[in-house]
Amino acid sequence: MIKIRPAGDRGAVNFGWLDTRHTFSFGNYYDPAHMGFAALRVINEDKVEPQRGFGTHGHRDMEIVTYVLEGALEHKDNIGNGSIIRPGDVQRMSAGTGILHSEFNPSDTESVHLLQIWILPEENGIAPSYEQIHFEPAEMQGQLRLVGSREGRNGSVTIHQDVNLYAASLGGGATISHRFEGDRAAWLHVARGAVNLNGHNLTAGDGAAIAKVDTLTLQGQSDDAEVLLFDMAA
Repeated sequence: MIKIRPAGDRGAVNFGWLDTRHTFSFGNYYDPAHMGFAALRVINEDKVEPQRGFGTHGHRDMEIVTYVLEGALEHKDNIGNGSIIRPGDVQRMSAGTGILHSEFNPSDTESVHLLQIWILPEENGIAPSYEQIHFEPAEMQGQLRLVGSREGRNGSVTIHQDVNLYAASLGGGATISHRFEGDRAAWLHVARGAVNLNGHNLTAGDGAAIAKVDTLTLQGQSDDAEVLLFDMAA
């Protein structure tokens, strides 16, 4: 089963300083048919204006992954972390028993374009923690690069859930395959450009829920094609 979630069907909110699209129910956008998929709870595509951002706010019992597409995002939290997240970086924040943080676009001139992803943890009440790893573009070109996993395998960030998060760039018509091991569910999000997924044409912002499929075949349909693939426990 492959069920497409078109980009245009997502929740849309524009606050002026923030233009955002919600793949799943979030904030004032509520759709009982799209409350998440497996352990994946949120994919928000945010565009934040220069010198604006999210003030200090709290989270708990959630794995939060930030993936910047363009620009830079400044992160600060109450457990002593401060960093700038740029394209190629993958940031993971485990909210656990509770964490306060802020996210701000430090640029005077450029907006920041990012994906904010929430994943339900395997257990509640873990200690809050933070991790950020940079991946070079060549690591993702024409292949699925593991960027997040439960064990932090192959230099990926550690996500406290049975999920393998992959990123891939498929410019030049690159074709890749992914075979699932055992009873798995998956979500594909097209971050940029256009791709073909098992015969389905997808463009930026589109998503696909995948279940009871043995193998995925992805082919780039544009030079900027970029995807995230969440391989999760069903």
